[in-house]
Amino acid sequence: MPNIVLFSGSSHQDLSQRVADRLGLELGKVVTKKFSNQETSVEIGESVRGEDVYIIQSGCGEINDNLMELLIMINACKIASSSRVTAVIPCFPYARQDKKDKKGAVERWSRAPISAKLVANMLSVAGADHIITMDLHASQIQGFFDIPVDNLYAEPAVLQWIKENIAEWRNCIIVSPDAGGAKRVTSIADRLNVEFALIHKERKKANEVDRMVLVGDVKDRVAILVDDMADTCGTICHAADKLVSAGATKVYAILTHGIFSGPAISRINNAAFEAVVVTNTIPQEEKMKHCPKIQFIDISMILAEAIRRTHNGESVSYLFSHVPL
Repeated sequence: MPNIVLFSGSSHQDLSQRVADRLGLELGKVVTKKFSNQETSVEIGESVRGEDVYIIQSGCGEINDNLMELLIMINACKIASSSRVTAVIPCFPYARQDKKDKKGAVERWSRAPISAKLVANMLSVAGADHIITMDLHASQIQGFFDIPVDNLYAEPAVLQWIKENIAEWRNCIIVSPDAGGAKRVTSIADRLNVEFALIHKERKKANEVDRMVLVGDVKDRVAILVDDMADTCGTICHAADKLVSAGATKVYAILTHGIFSGPAISRINNAAFEAVVVTNTIPQEEKMKHCPKIQFIDISMILAEAIRRTHNGESVSYLFSHVPL
């Protein structure tokens, strides 16, 4: 592909290399370093004048440092006269801070910021012309931007994994661990022609579930929990226990973004999962060494195809029910 340059930030270089290999491209030369006071420095090592630039940087690891690095890389390419700069952000940072929540017994509105909107503003001001991301925590985050945003879906890869790895998938039931994921699980259940269920959860505070209520019949079925992300994994592990107690024969979890912070790994190891399957929007190699239940689905093909279609001026929305993996 002519007039295209692909750069990788430091957050997930393995995924960037996989995308580059699928596109038949070499990653562009870029040097990132820190000054002694921890300021981020970026040096673009080749000309981007008139080029269509794509920068791959996921919102993981040292999130604040990686976000700042991405902003600086975008700005560096923009002021170096690139024709267009697209930020490819597989896991969008601060996506859970997308609204003001009601807090307290009297349900007063909190004074919390809407940080996802702030990140959107920062990306635009830095000079991004286009955003490509995957499975936003709330799809309305696209409306925080005044530039084009393509929110890709891992659903085709999830469907393929289920059919290839779960022998009893025709007798499965797709389960959402909260009411907010109902649309996601109904879409997958419809594609598989199986039933779905959901779990209503109540929280007293962040990362801590108070109680759960299962809506649906999972008795004598394989239950597949599907969600966009898991952080400390308290929700999905409680959900797995709930499904087993309700008669599920096996429990799987399939997540787009496996954050796995704090006690997540020990919780998964002690939970009743056959497997916890995540995509590689976030690096998982180290976590897989400590938790044999974790498996990953490679979504580099989806990102590569989105980049190719964007560069060629083709529709991106069509491919995500048809993309070959």
